[in-house]
Amino acid sequence: MQTYNILGRKVGSHYLAMLTLGTLFGTSYAMAGGSKKPQAGATPPLNASSPDEADFIKKFLDSADGKKAESKH
Repeated sequence: MQTYNILGRKVGSHYLAMLTLGTLFGTSYAMAGGSKKPQAGATPPLNASSPDEADFIKKFLDSADGKKAESKH
């Protein structure tokens, strides 16, 4: 069995391999974990040339969201 001298102690190569893999998968899991909640009210800006056009777009989007919610029954 291959051993390495680390801080004055003999450590087997299989322990170093397990430590390396555990660190790799542990950090990957920690970085990918957690809940990702969508931000409420995060919509792209409306580039309307007039307030009437902006109101029309908002009403259209609201009606489209209402139809989407009704069709999910």
